[in-house]
Order: sequence, then structure tokens, then C-alpha cells
Amino acid sequence: METEQAFLGVETSLTGRRWRGPSAETARAAEALAQASGRPLPLCAVLARAGITPEEAETYLDPKLRDLLPDPRSLHDMERAAARFLQAVRRGERIAVFADYDVDGGASAALLLDWLRQQGRRATLYVPDRIDEGYGPNVPAMRKLAADHDLILCVDCGTLSHAPVAAADGADVVILDHHLGGETLPEAHAVVNPNRQDEAGDLGHLCAAAVVFLMLVEAGRQLRESGHAGPDLMAMLDLVALATVADVAPLRGVNRALVRAGLHRMGRRARPGLVALADVARLSRAPDSAALGFALGPRVNAGGRVGQADLGARLLATPDPEEARALAERLDALNEERRAIEARVRDAALAQAEARGLDAPLVWAAGEGWHPGVVGIVASRLKEMTNRPAVVIGLDGTEGKGSGRSVSGVDLGAAVQRLAGEGLLVKGGGHRMAAGLTVAPDRLEDAMARLAELLARQGAGAERAAALKVDAILMPRAATPELVEALEAAGPYGAGAPAPRFAFPSLAVRHARRVGESHLKLELDDGEGGRIGAIAFGAYDGPLGPRLEAHGGARFHVAGRLELNHWQGRSRVELRLDDAAEAG
Repeated sequence: METEQAFLGVETSLTGRRWRGPSAETARAAEALAQASGRPLPLCAVLARAGITPEEAETYLDPKLRDLLPDPRSLHDMERAAARFLQAVRRGERIAVFADYDVDGGASAALLLDWLRQQGRRATLYVPDRIDEGYGPNVPAMRKLAADHDLILCVDCGTLSHAPVAAADGADVVILDHHLGGETLPEAHAVVNPNRQDEAGDLGHLCAAAVVFLMLVEAGRQLRESGHAGPDLMAMLDLVALATVADVAPLRGVNRALVRAGLHRMGRRARPGLVALADVARLSRAPDSAALGFALGPRVNAGGRVGQADLGARLLATPDPEEARALAERLDALNEERRAIEARVRDAALAQAEARGLDAPLVWAAGEGWHPGVVGIVASRLKEMTNRPAVVIGLDGTEGKGSGRSVSGVDLGAAVQRLAGEGLLVKGGGHRMAAGLTVAPDRLEDAMARLAELLARQGAGAERAAALKVDAILMPRAATPELVEALEAAGPYGAGAPAPRFAFPSLAVRHARRVGESHLKLELDDGEGGRIGAIAFGAYDGPLGPRLEAHGGARFHVAGRLELNHWQGRSRVELRLDDAAEAG
């Protein structure tokens, strides 16, 4: 629960947000934790936010996969799926991997291809074209794969694909997925999915790559029971970490341990595809969770969005550094192309959404010729700008393919799935925070009106002003490299576990200069000898940059996240400034 009173009295900041701090209960818990453990109060604020008690702090700050990894057999069909997989490997059967075209699908496929390669086996990789085939298995592709293969592994897709699975006549189909299941399941050999309706749901936060990893853990167990050894699964955690972050899976429980261990593996630069990807992204140090989400993930996704759909999976799976370098360079170029297309669609979608009104429970836009590969990203941008669920749809004359993004507390996937069940969509599905859909143009208005109605029932649009959540107050002198390192120990940060944000009260702007097209570089001080450098990315896209640059000697409350800026062997704390408000 959050405080009712605005934090530092900021009702409306320069970006129009109301600042919210921790509840009184959370603040007291943080102080008690600091007293009991001797740890810095800012760190304890982060721990208290996560509900960590003094007794749990040590294990939370050092999560062990062996303590948190669930028993794979707790998931329905897991033993059956692993046994069929191993049977195909032992008998030298023909195996195909049908993967979704995003990072999670690519990483899931790469896990299987890597495992099989280390066992001296090969598999056919099939990734559907986003525009020509759309999401998930389709009848022609599954029929063709079944004609030439004995086992088809569908990863990050398949749970709702009844007809395509039925079309795979002559081949066994194993589904390893995490998307919401329907009332019935396809007639596959096995459907492993923590979001099946008959599952308990306690593992529903896993991405598909984590489900595939659990299947490989179970396969390893069955191999050991028969006196054989399998590949080193710990070396594959880099792929699971990338998929978990890029698919915006909440970083709690086992996901924290998976990402943390995967980042450690990634730092060894052992996987050629990830090494090449980091190099084209010009990462100067080992990737953190932010780098996975904002530097590596978009490049892996670029192939599925605007290029050749299987490029990402091939990059992640290849053991050849030269092939990895070529694929990474191609994906980097496609990512630049994607950004240009995205900008055009974003501008058009925003203009349309504004004309329709941004106060409704759902913000949506649809346009002829909008590239299906960028509608999800644009929907995410609209959601961030309006603090409302958003759907963006590309029309091609005969149908519309769209993607949606939701806000906390509003289950978009379930609403879209209900719409499909009511016949307003050709098809649709997803999970709480994201969904995909296909709609006939003549049903578009009715479908969006009904979706808005369903989302309103969940509270979408009830609060117009976006909130900026702040964890604690901090003074510039307390923002030391040692504190930043201590805060990093409470990570990784991402979905469900946002990086801590601190408010610095009543600072003066000593220097302010524009950098690049829209960023602002600042030097701030508290008037008592404490100084901190700050950078506000995109500050000139709104009122933040112009007001801080033309500060006129005014003092400001500022809020942001602490980072270590490494330069010429030295580390300096810098504030990544998110917002500011004039100090009264």
C-alpha cells in the first residue's frame, strides 16, 4: 500500500506526475531492517518494498538456483515430454523445432538446438513469418513438418493451436509454452505450460525459455537414471536470462535466480551469438538486466519484426563466431530499419489516439499498411504515455493484426482471449501484460469497444494521472559507489522488481547543457557541499528539459535511478533523472 499524501508534496511534477512514496508500514520495515542488519537504509528500503524480513535478507541478496528451482515434475506432462524428447534423441529420429519469432521463442529454440548439438544430434528450425503466417503454428507448416519429421517441438507457442496440431499427422507434437491456455488443450503428445487452466499457477511467471530449461533439467534427470550424462545446463542459463528479461517476465522467485546466474554466465563471453550481439551493441562492460532488455533483446527481435524471422534463433544457437558476427551485424542493421518504421507508425498512431481521446479505459489505433512488426512496440509507447492499456493494429485490407500492452493490475491477455471466444476476433491471446490479436476490419470498432468495456471492469482508466513511485529520500553525499554496488546486490531489476528510484530534495542546478537531440546533462548540488551529476534522456521531448535548462536559480526536487559511470578506470555515481518538480 502506498502513502495517500504526495511524496515531498509533489502533486504535479514537470512531467505531470504525482510522486508516491512507500507506505508508512514499508518505511518502518525498512528502518527496522537497517537497525537489525546494519545495512544501508536505501538498500533496506528496496528489501522492505519486496517484503523481505531481516531473516530473509541474506538469502534474498544471494539467491541460489538450487534452492529456488522448482521440481520440473510439478508441471503436468513434463515427464512425458522429456521422455519423448529423449526417445527421439536415442533413436536418431527426425526432430523439428517450431519457435515463435520473438526473443523468448528464439532463446527457447536455441536451448534445444544447443543441447541436441552437444549430443551429436541436429534438428530443423522453423520460425513462421510474422506477416505471411502470423503467430504460432499454422496448418500448412505443421502438415509439411510432419511429413518429414517424427517429433515437432513447439516452443513459446502452440497452447491454443488445436487445428495446426491436429494437422501434424504422423508426427508427435510436444508443446513447451507459457501463454494462457483455453478450456481445452490441443491433442498433442504433451503440453507443458504453467499457465494451463489445470495448473496451480504458482509458476505462471516463467517465460517459455524457462519452461524449456525445466524440460532439459527433467531430461537430464532421466538420462542420469539410465546411467548417461547430458550437457552442462548451467552454461545455458545465459539464454534463459535473456528471454526472461526480454519477455518482461516478473523478476521474482526463481526468475531472479535464473537471471542472476545467466548474467554471470554471460559475463564469461562464451556464447558466440551473445558475444557478437554485445559487440555490435557497443557494450563496454558485462551486460546487466537493462542491457538485455534495451540493447540485446531488440536486436534479436529485429529479424522477426522486419527481416527474416529465424535470424535471432540462429544467432543464439550458432557455435561459429564468424557466423555469429555476420548474423549480429545483419540484425543490428535490421534494428535500425525497425526504429525508422516504428517512428512513422508511432507518430500516426499517437495522432489517431489523441483524436479519439486518451481518457478511455483503452487507447487504440489502427492504420492501413502499418507494419505488424512494430505495432507491439508502438502499443508499449502509447501505454507508457497514457498510463492505460493500449492496442495498435496494422490493417492490410482483409484483416488487421495487432498487439497490445497493459498496465499493472489489468489482465489484457484474458480480456483478448474472451473477445476471441465471443467471436469478435479471428483469434487472440497472450498473458497479463501483453497480447496479440487478429481482427476483421468490419468488426474492428465493435471489438475495441467491447475490449474497452472488459478492461474498464478491471479498473483501467480509473486513474488519469500517472504516478512516479519513489523508494526513499537520498542526499547527494550519500550517493556513493559503495551504495550503488550494495543496491545492485538486491537485483537484478526489471519487470515486477523495478530499479530503486530515489528523490533528492531541493537541489540547485549549477550546470545544464543539452546533449544530442533531446537529452540534458546536469550538475546539481544541495547547497551544503553535496553534488551529483545527472542525465535526463529525452528531456526535450517534453517540458522537463526546457524548464531545467532555464532554471533561473530555482531549486528542484529531482527523482531518478543511480548508476555507476565508468570512465578511464574511475567510477562516478550519476543520477539517471526521471522527473523533477519545483521545490516550494
